[in-house]
Amino acid sequence: MALQPPYGVIANLFKGGAIVPFLGAGVNFGTRQPPDAQWNKKTTTFLPSGAELSRSLASDSSFPSEEKQDLDDLAKVAAFYVEAIERKSLMDQLHRLFDQDFAPCEIHKYLAEIPTPLLIVTTNYDDLTERAFAAAGREYDLVVHANDYQEVANSVLWWKAGAAEPEPVLPRELLIDLKKTTVIYKMHGTVDRRSKRDNYVITEDDYVEFLSRMTGQAAVPASFMRAFRERHFLFLGYGLRDWNLRVVLRNLRGVLSSAANAAAADDHEEAEPVTEEEGAALRSWAIQFQPSDLEVELWNARGVKIYDVDINNFVECLRERAP
Repeated sequence: MALQPPYGVIANLFKGGAIVPFLGAGVNFGTRQPPDAQWNKKTTTFLPSGAELSRSLASDSSFPSEEKQDLDDLAKVAAFYVEAIERKSLMDQLHRLFDQDFAPCEIHKYLAEIPTPLLIVTTNYDDLTERAFAAAGREYDLVVHANDYQEVANSVLWWKAGAAEPEPVLPRELLIDLKKTTVIYKMHGTVDRRSKRDNYVITEDDYVEFLSRMTGQAAVPASFMRAFRERHFLFLGYGLRDWNLRVVLRNLRGVLSSAANAAAADDHEEAEPVTEEEGAALRSWAIQFQPSDLEVELWNARGVKIYDVDINNFVECLRERAP
């Protein structure tokens, strides 16, 4: 029997605001019906995976490769699209895609149900988390890195709860009381459906530039870095091939490294299932449906315990164990 996540521990950590969820593109698979449905930009009612979006952009731009590893590489295909056409066209394509009322997934709804203020980190461009909170009548602040606006490129855009327009703020000057305020932190940009102030970290050059700004972690708001050092992490919907995840892990490597030894000491080698009390000693967890053996090994090497669980089943079990 496969090892199960310490649901009770994780539910309690959410209740106490002591865990930071990181949302990747895979969380959006929760609304696919049937689960193996394929995305088509003309007819579908759910968001694409990174690979599906990459293949769509490759087709539109006559990407000069038929190799699967190239076609599925969104950063590479997006970079070609910009070179072959222009960045504005790419941003227009992305805006049309994300400027739709896709249904929030169970994980988005679950997070919006938690009364405790949370710091939620996502590398997704959609607004599903925001709309789930709005539907639940929950206020939140939105913080986004300003990749596509060079005049404020070293700032973050801060939408205070209910604000129509953002305020550009240097990360070290962003003052939010995380004990009182839920924050949705969009590291790699977002669609802006109200004023079309979209931002996207999507091409290879975007990631290189983003990483260069992150040197020394100066671009991550200081209050967020403090929370990262004090709270557990929960990675949802990521695969280790994702550029988004690689960048996140690069910026968290100092925090995660402190957990690697503990994870190595508790690797469950042909082991008895981890108890919920033992699970609390692990710094971080990842939920990924059907990870490869290599991905399991790489997650563990980073001090992150991975569990092979469908995202909707994971949320259902969390609700059952809610304190």
